[in-house]
Amino acid sequence: MLIIPAIDLHRGRCVRLRRGEREQETVYSNNPAEIALRWQAAGAQRLHVVDLDGAFAGKPVNLPAIAAITAAVEIPVQLGGGIRDRSTVEGAFKLGVSRVVLGTAAVEEPVLLAELVGLYGERIVAGIDARDGVAAIKGWVENSSRRAVDLALEMEKIGVREIIYTDISRDGMLEGPNLQAMQEMARALRISVIASGGVSSLEDLLRLQELEKDGIKGVIVGQALYSGFLDLQEAIQKLEQRSKGDC
Repeated sequence: MLIIPAIDLHRGRCVRLRRGEREQETVYSNNPAEIALRWQAAGAQRLHVVDLDGAFAGKPVNLPAIAAITAAVEIPVQLGGGIRDRSTVEGAFKLGVSRVVLGTAAVEEPVLLAELVGLYGERIVAGIDARDGVAAIKGWVENSSRRAVDLALEMEKIGVREIIYTDISRDGMLEGPNLQAMQEMARALRISVIASGGVSSLEDLLRLQELEKDGIKGVIVGQALYSGFLDLQEAIQKLEQRSKGDC
């Protein structure tokens, strides 16, 4: 199970929000590329970058910071936040991004999603962000009235090969992941699920790793890393040891 560090961008800085609320922001660095290098050095195999300004504006905003991150690291970078049309997807790839995450567009424009999957395959990832099991869109400020699991099944039929499932109520709260919701989502699908939201400790990661058999292939971690509750290098080693049966 991959541990994927998150880098959330707001006004060119690396920040974290609580439950996606802009009023609940903590700034961790004015140099996101430096943070990206730190996670790469600790053993990360992929980075999850979110353009928070882009999510609210409907188009990417932090382009210089994103370009600096992709130029600094050698590992794949996936990008979400305000990616809602084909030209924006192509622009992200030109910046060096390896995968793009469609959230609002994936919910509201299935025809576009199918077109992009046909063109780019696994480089197109669907992001489903849920509040009480219902998908939210447009920077999490609107509910879609669609059940997250039903939406994921439709995306699977379209051809999406990986879904990032975020529990909004747990995001940035360090209260532990919603294991039941993650398991329900993973068991409903044949494609890979990346869990997101609530991880606070190594114990949380080990519990999520138990769901790998159900289809949880990775987990995005943010607040726990930035707050020092979790050491990335140690966590990666522990999960690898456990998967090999060494502990």
